Amino acid sequence: MILKRFSATNFRNIEECNVEFKPGVNLLHGRNAQGKTNAIEGIYIFSRGKSFRAREDAELVKFGSPGFRIAIEYDKKSGSESLEYALYGKERLRKKNGYKISRVTEMVGNFKSVLFYPDDLGLVKNGPEGRRSFLNIAASQCYPAYMKHYADFKKALDNRNCILKFIQKGLFADRNELYSWSSMMAEYSSYIYLLREDYIKRLSFYAKKVMRDISSGKEDIEITHKCDIKTDSLEREKIREKYERVFLTDNEAEFSAGLTLHGPHRDDIVISLNGKDARYFASQGQQRSAVLALKLAEGEVIREVTGEYPVYLFDDVLSELDEIRRRYVLEDAGEKQIIITSCDPDELLGFTTNEIDVCDGRYSVDG
Repeated sequence: MILKRFSATNFRNIEECNVEFKPGVNLLHGRNAQGKTNAIEGIYIFSRGKSFRAREDAELVKFGSPGFRIAIEYDKKSGSESLEYALYGKERLRKKNGYKISRVTEMVGNFKSVLFYPDDLGLVKNGPEGRRSFLNIAASQCYPAYMKHYADFKKALDNRNCILKFIQKGLFADRNELYSWSSMMAEYSSYIYLLREDYIKRLSFYAKKVMRDISSGKEDIEITHKCDIKTDSLEREKIREKYERVFLTDNEAEFSAGLTLHGPHRDDIVISLNGKDARYFASQGQQRSAVLALKLAEGEVIREVTGEYPVYLFDDVLSELDEIRRRYVLEDAGEKQIIITSCDPDELLGFTTNEIDVCDGRYSVDG
């Protein structure tokens, strides 16, 4: 997959831009606060469906403007495609190949990319929320059904939590309705479990290869799924039954807490280095290597499942990696397309195919 063009109007500090990209390594360079990350943010919205920096889309509108528009054009194995997203007031407009689409789920899954930005460097050490978010985003790019199953699960979870909150406050609640939502959650959880298990096994396989390469064989990484059930079975009905038992036990604790204490929304992934939990035993350098391995492995899983590489978006992270790891990323570009932001273009000396200077929301090709 190759991104050909990103265009934007009144997006962040960008009044108007039409940025062209090439296969290989593309560099967006300039001083801080000039708009390098804004381009990465706009591009990634088409993969995730929302910004990785803003809580609300209204925050993306250039100050004093009524709304914004962003669009991308890209090539994939099946041909050239385009996506467009605009927000004016409360009105949203989404288009795919020039035709209106009504839901964000129709946009997500078409353009695939892997984002690596500074916050990701805490992926190993920080709490499980970040790792769950990573897992949900990554799995949804590989399995179109994943997002729907997780959205259905969250709706059932919200309703179950509402009943638990009533019970916690001593208000009337229909216990049969609680069991009904528990049964629905078990159904959705069984699908989520199977997709997560498949994804994590693939991710661990490729992360092992990357970790061995960048450590000259000294480091071994393993990624495992931490969840409420244990089973070797891949039969969905048996998994559903296990989750149903999970949701029908420990209810007294849930009545006291007023929320659901078990389920996929509390899962985690365990990242181990040389057989030890990286959260507690890995050095800062090892943690960064582990995150790099996860991100590069994420792209390899997308390639395996879909048949083509995603676009890699590296936002101001190369400076956090030593020269060996930087060279590994850049020399291994091959058929991949990488878009990197940096304040120091010398970091990529000799590796770039396209260099773009960014100044106050304006983009100009060097040379």
